[in-house]
Amino acid sequence: MTTRHTTDPSRRAFLQRGAALSMAGAAAPWALNLAAMGEAAATTASDYKALVCVFLYGGNDYGNTLIPTDATHYPLYDAQRPALAYKLPALAGTTLNALNTPVDRDGVPYQYALAPELGLLMPLWQAGQLATVLNVGTLVQPTTKTQYLARSVPLPPKLFSHNDQQSVWQASSPEGATSGWGGRMGDLFEAGNGNATFTCVNVSGNAVFMSGRSAVQYQVSTSGSVALKAVKQPLFGSTACSDALKALITAPRAHVLEAEHTRVADRSLKADASLSAALAGAPAITTPFTAGNKLADQLKMVARMISCADALTVKRQVFFVSLGGFDTHDGLLTQHPALLTDVAAALSEFQAALTELGVAPQVSTFTASDFGRSLAGNNDGSDHGWGSMHFVLGGAVHGQRHYGSAPVIANNGPDDVGQGRLLPTTSVDQYAATLGRWFGLSDAQLLEVLPHLSHYNASARTLGFV
Repeated sequence: MTTRHTTDPSRRAFLQRGAALSMAGAAAPWALNLAAMGEAAATTASDYKALVCVFLYGGNDYGNTLIPTDATHYPLYDAQRPALAYKLPALAGTTLNALNTPVDRDGVPYQYALAPELGLLMPLWQAGQLATVLNVGTLVQPTTKTQYLARSVPLPPKLFSHNDQQSVWQASSPEGATSGWGGRMGDLFEAGNGNATFTCVNVSGNAVFMSGRSAVQYQVSTSGSVALKAVKQPLFGSTACSDALKALITAPRAHVLEAEHTRVADRSLKADASLSAALAGAPAITTPFTAGNKLADQLKMVARMISCADALTVKRQVFFVSLGGFDTHDGLLTQHPALLTDVAAALSEFQAALTELGVAPQVSTFTASDFGRSLAGNNDGSDHGWGSMHFVLGGAVHGQRHYGSAPVIANNGPDDVGQGRLLPTTSVDQYAATLGRWFGLSDAQLLEVLPHLSHYNASARTLGFV
């Protein structure tokens, strides 16, 4: 039977994806989940910058993360969730004295406080390295409540669904998307990195956010690269066996699937060697990270990789870390504070480590989540929502400020699509575009990376928080 080799790009992409997935399934410890390789427009960078996405899986409860404390809005918040609301005295130590005053659409000014468990972030706020972004969510275009109810404008597909909204947040498409906006930003810079493998790095498993059209996510553990032990160490006590296995899995192949499998294997082995050597020679980080904090462990690994960026010959990197458990349908008052405690510790320690390394202005960290939750309580929890509040931190952030539009707190109000589910007033695309502009993307590149950004006026496409 004659082997058929194809030059059709779509079929070739399918075959490459198939080979990558086969490798990941047969040898998951290799930690390379490869997507299609293709051509990407290159952007040259002379300095170093990194974006770090902190994804809170499950849908973070915005109502008990950023709390209104002013005389107008606090009673409305308290009335919406009387059994779940923080009491004002508990918020005295985390009240945010901002350099700007956010107002709702009625022009009424807001005062906000962080949840008490986020108190470790207060020094970053006061130092101007932390900002909030209000009522962010997935949108196709600017949308009013009247348009939402009438379904007279395109809406994000499968609203309130965990898997789909995670994907829409990360990729602008529902579950099944093949590239995310983090990966698509990586596409534009990987050619300018000496080692393109380390352009998009995932420390928490796999996420479509990190897959580009050409860039692929390199997955690491909190200890570093995950080696193929049978090659890195003597197999059955024999170096000859391990050398033979290495030769077998990296030998050139004629069949397209075998050739792709070989390319992935060779790339994985080389990446492990490069990263292991770079980390071994990296400067020590003395900043302590909280033991047993999964998010802190991931961010410590990110800091270590950033510390050896020169050795890895990279100028632009995108990182992804995550924490789960935010689907608080019940137990909100017990589960959510513990999660926020871990988030605050991890973020503050990470920023301290970046400051120690002297790279704080070169790294921008931001939070993301499936969606916000309902402000109205559901017994001792909250239900799936839409818009939410998020944080951006870093040495380049124009901090101690609130960005975006503060929502009106009112049952069935203009920003409420039901039970305190916020209709977003800031889109994920605007949020991402602001980060992308700082990262070095041009206006044309932002429109390429973020498919819905063209639906916004040019003057409103970025928010100015960095």
